[in-house]
Amino acid sequence: MFRPQPQREISHVFPSLMAQWRNTITTTKSTTKISPQNGNSLRTPSCSVKFQDLYDFTVEGNIDDVNVLNEVEERVRRQGKVWWALEASKGANWYLQPQISSNGEGISVASLKLSVLANTIALKKLIRKGIPPALRPKVWLSVSGATKKRSTVPESYYNDLIMATKGKVTPSTKQIDHDIPRTFPTHPWLDTPEGQASLRRVLVGYSFRDSEVGYCQGLNYVAALLLLVMRTEEDAFWMLAVLLENVLVNDCYTDNLSGCHVEQRVFKDLLSKKCPRIAAHLEALGFDVSLVATEWFLCLFSKCLPSETTLRVWDVLFNEGAKVLFQVALAIFKMKEEDLLKVHQIGDVINILHTTGHNLYDPDELLTVAFEKIGSLTTNTITKQRKKQEPTVMAELDQRLRRLGSLNLK
Repeated sequence: MFRPQPQREISHVFPSLMAQWRNTITTTKSTTKISPQNGNSLRTPSCSVKFQDLYDFTVEGNIDDVNVLNEVEERVRRQGKVWWALEASKGANWYLQPQISSNGEGISVASLKLSVLANTIALKKLIRKGIPPALRPKVWLSVSGATKKRSTVPESYYNDLIMATKGKVTPSTKQIDHDIPRTFPTHPWLDTPEGQASLRRVLVGYSFRDSEVGYCQGLNYVAALLLLVMRTEEDAFWMLAVLLENVLVNDCYTDNLSGCHVEQRVFKDLLSKKCPRIAAHLEALGFDVSLVATEWFLCLFSKCLPSETTLRVWDVLFNEGAKVLFQVALAIFKMKEEDLLKVHQIGDVINILHTTGHNLYDPDELLTVAFEKIGSLTTNTITKQRKKQEPTVMAELDQRLRRLGSLNLK
């Protein structure tokens, strides 16, 4: 059940990552229902509950939400037993062996040993069911390619980078300093001087590693959540590096956000194919999906989903690639299809999607829709769609720059 747990010490005084669901009844409200027998109104009490989730984020919900999270905690515990049993039978690092690339690149299936192929299939199924929090850092570093990326530079690379950038001021560092206090401001560690300094070092370090990206709003939330999971700055830095350089589309976080604009067009096209009724209805309302999906893609759902649900999405993202973002975004729309078809105001659409995301405490509910009801979605399909949309996006951005240029000359 949700209860206090003793904290354990980890790098940079991170909060405890043990299951610590601490709840407090904060308010009691009454809801009115009409009795079907006599038409009299009945008042039923409902409780508002505040509790801290697995990563120390404060969540406010009702008793049903607490029950869901208790079920999720139990599933996490059972899934952990599965992983530990595999470690006992196959060896502690069985998932660190060579795997088939999730996007179809790399070693051909024909050249793989049967054991490697079997491990790859087993790992994909396991990851979709969730990686135990204690194993997430090691598994993410392996399946994402971050460990391999780090091995190509000297061991002191991160510390040298931080020392070399200390005290330097750039447009990126100024924006980082502006955004850090607003990054999960109610989190008990991220809202401390130590937490904010740690997040700043990771973001500033990466802004100097890749000056073309520098820093983009949204990365602060991604890096903050990486810090909470990875437990050390250096591991979080390399996860951020592999994410931006290998997992996500190029130019997603550059100045003109061209990659993000491409992703939005691809998503809109996929929505019309996978959820045609929703797409047609939203188009009739004049609703642009980028009103909600831009933040989803830039923050990788870290601002709109509960933390454990977000991390379950990231489990699959690091193993299978960016196609997962489209599957999850489509699933959120699909889950509320009937509700969306009933509304006729853009504000109501935004409210439904916002409320749905924030209340998705059960990761399996979301991922079941994403992988089973949305249907197959391959990396090759996404790549083809990107190539199709890129010329239009670049032409629009070029036209926008020309208009801005002409205005500046007046």
